[in-house]
Amino acid sequence: MKSQPIKQFIDHHFRHFNAATLKDAAQSYVKHLESGGKMMIALGGAMSTAELGVSLAEMIRQDKVHAISCTGANLEEDIFNLVAHNYYKRVPHYRELSADDEIALYKSHLNRVTDTCIPEEEAMRRIERAILKEWMEADRKKERFFPHEFIWKVIQSAKLEPYYQIDPKDSWVLAALEKKIFMVVPGWEDSTLGNMYAAHCLLGEIKDPLTVKTGIEYMMALAQYYLETTKNHSLGLFQIGGGISGDFPICVVPMLHQDMKQENVPLWGYFCQISDATTSYGSYSGATPNEKITWGKLSKDTHKFMIESDATIVAPLIFSYVLES
Repeated sequence: MKSQPIKQFIDHHFRHFNAATLKDAAQSYVKHLESGGKMMIALGGAMSTAELGVSLAEMIRQDKVHAISCTGANLEEDIFNLVAHNYYKRVPHYRELSADDEIALYKSHLNRVTDTCIPEEEAMRRIERAILKEWMEADRKKERFFPHEFIWKVIQSAKLEPYYQIDPKDSWVLAALEKKIFMVVPGWEDSTLGNMYAAHCLLGEIKDPLTVKTGIEYMMALAQYYLETTKNHSLGLFQIGGGISGDFPICVVPMLHQDMKQENVPLWGYFCQISDATTSYGSYSGATPNEKITWGKLSKDTHKFMIESDATIVAPLIFSYVLES
């Protein structure tokens, strides 16, 4: 069979069930952009360790993504991979590992994420040493910055460049810095660097724990961004995985409406979630998009999609479709 562009392949072959929803979501994403809309990506799960930057970075560079909400793990793991890729260990037989096998990985300072092990020294400790200097310097000057701004400071210092082990164009964090896109990192404390930061505060090396700005301040910044952006553009949310990276940004609309009593604030203009959680009772990740109507997040007319599949398969396909459109 003659090879086809991905867009053409999807348009022809993806006709029913989750495949059809993938195609519908991709086509709607394109129409949203063509009509002047903007898009925020919510990045949950272990997408950076899955090297989603290979496709996401190009989406950012080509203005197909205008804002990012991500977990602290996704923020840091993109940079871990940037400087330590050659030291990662893939374990394709991870389903067969015994507890003793896991202990052996632990003793080798290899932290497993499904089939991929992140090396502690070459990735985590290398970034810790670089960012600790930025934390301590800001603390000394009584300056405060967001978690992603500290990452950007480290990158801009060029101190990590000698350690780059992938093509920098495949790092979505570098692309986000290049384009200066808006970012929020809710719940950053629940990350490796967040734990390290807490430790250095407890050790007294950082005097003020608020040297790194908080999630509340991220929500305040997001509210301002949402109001400013939606003056002239519809804003969509493309959510990869569940959890706080998606729940946090989508809540800004009911906050503006119900808590700040703002009038005429547009609801989200597009919504798609890739989830491996089946529709269920009491689950945010498994809730159908229509449930969000009752919370004042989406309207009945918002284009809404739920793709129940593996994001490491679905997201690159949709991104490629959008880039080819």
